Amino acid sequence: MVSRWMVKLTEPFRRSMRNKLILSMILLAVVPIVTITALAAENNRRSMESEVISTNLSNMKWTGIYLSEQFSQLNNLIYTVLISPHLSDYLAYADEASLSNQFAAQKNIIDTLMNLFYSAGNHVIGVELYLKESNKLFTINASQSDIESPSELPALYKMLFEQNKDFVIRSDGSDDSKFQLIRSINRFENQEKLGGISLEIRWGVLDQTLNLLGRGNEHTVFIAGPNGEILYQPWGEPPSKETLTRVAGTSEEQGYFRGQHEYVFYNTIDPVGLKLITVIPNSFINQSALSTMKFGLIVGAVSVLVAILMAIIMALRLATPIVSLARSIQGFGLMKDREVQLSTRVDEIGFLETKLYQMSHRIREHIKTEYIISLEKKSAELKALQAQINPHFLQNTLQMIGSMLFKSNPSESYEVIRSLSDMFRYIIREPDDLAPLRAELVHLNNYMQIQNQRFASRLTYTTQIDEEALKSLIPKLTLQPIVENAFFHGLELKSGPWELEVTVTREDNDVIICIRDNGIGIEESKLAEIRGQLGSQSGGLTVIGDRIGLHNVASRIHMHFGNTYGISIQSQPGLGTTVIATIPLKGESQSDD
Repeated sequence: MVSRWMVKLTEPFRRSMRNKLILSMILLAVVPIVTITALAAENNRRSMESEVISTNLSNMKWTGIYLSEQFSQLNNLIYTVLISPHLSDYLAYADEASLSNQFAAQKNIIDTLMNLFYSAGNHVIGVELYLKESNKLFTINASQSDIESPSELPALYKMLFEQNKDFVIRSDGSDDSKFQLIRSINRFENQEKLGGISLEIRWGVLDQTLNLLGRGNEHTVFIAGPNGEILYQPWGEPPSKETLTRVAGTSEEQGYFRGQHEYVFYNTIDPVGLKLITVIPNSFINQSALSTMKFGLIVGAVSVLVAILMAIIMALRLATPIVSLARSIQGFGLMKDREVQLSTRVDEIGFLETKLYQMSHRIREHIKTEYIISLEKKSAELKALQAQINPHFLQNTLQMIGSMLFKSNPSESYEVIRSLSDMFRYIIREPDDLAPLRAELVHLNNYMQIQNQRFASRLTYTTQIDEEALKSLIPKLTLQPIVENAFFHGLELKSGPWELEVTVTREDNDVIICIRDNGIGIEESKLAEIRGQLGSQSGGLTVIGDRIGLHNVASRIHMHFGNTYGISIQSQPGLGTTVIATIPLKGESQSDD
């Protein structure tokens, strides 16, 4: 019963292209407007979100830098005591000196701490110095200047000795408006802890810098310790335990994460290891989207009515020529009949689909034939390139082997012959155009062993290889031609020692291969010309003299992996050249269809 009603309902649209077109145009006009209205608010929210994230990341970065400078200045105050000659003299001779000398030494320490206290400014409200061996505690503040011998290790310095720490920042539990900056005094020879020095500082010294983050009505700003505990919160609501836990678990120095109801931005304050945190609620971003939604609903309702009217008019106008086209194409046929996929439609569009499929099918056959011919031609060119080996290199190697047979140890001659043999075996016997990067590096090492034998007195060859990248696939004879070019165009024209370095590293899903030499480099005009050739995507293969050029190497990488991979080059005249080859990790092809 339901299916019968569906047939009756859809019958006018199945038989008439005009009705289909009218309905389609209405849907195409109305649905986008409704969708765009909804998306506009979301896009506005995302734009606002992106702006808030970008602005706060920048503010956090600069605020963190300024806070780091402030803490560095406070550290420098402590260092003025640590490097004081009075402290060194007191530590060295405290037990040996007479009472008068000890009194003088202690007075010098007091004077040093007093100078620090009065030169530090109003935000430093106290200075303490504790020396473990003599069990002396020097205390300087606005109300006292005292020396005492405590009965036990003061709690302020206990953590330095028990936890073997050199630096601690601790919030004053009795007064949230201040904190202690504590640093240990270490013996230079063995870093043994001899005591500690601390500054008692008001948190307000940081308020002016924290104001750079802004004071939104709902924003929360605080400074947290390494374990996520709140040390100072100048304004805002207290953060949740979940937020503090995630802050403590972050390993990056700067970044942000999105909580259930807020955005949390964090930045590490160097050199003290504290974390600066800003919490912004979601409502701050969503307010702008709500206003856009209200305005969009009004505009969208008017646009829908106009779109329906325009869709009916356009559908009626477009349907007439299409119907005429369908009638005229009935006499159109192709020269050769082939099996085609019949359309299930019974209107004019169905007829057009069948005829156009015939045309497209034959065009695809033609394109496929042309593509196969072109691909076979390029494959032949690649195989010809792979079969090459520089005749001058071969001649020099054979002459070197002949000389070594008379002058050198037979084992050294054998190693050179084996390397040359392995090079020929790799070029001739390997059938595939792609080879593992490990095999390509072995081939390069065989080449370099011969070159090392030829230029042992002046050539330094080093490699740095990421083992996990060695399974990646690379076109055969990619690296050795690059190194050969380095010798021919860079090193052989340079006097003095030669350096050649090959590094293989991973970067995300890519493998980066860098070949660097300290040759004569490339002039700016020539470098621009080479970069233009490397950037060309023509795919042409050329042979320059008896060498495989960089353009050919880049073209082969483009052909196998797509235009996102290839060759780049950097050079400075007189300093050397670096050629960088980029391929996908583990040989996953990225070629474009």
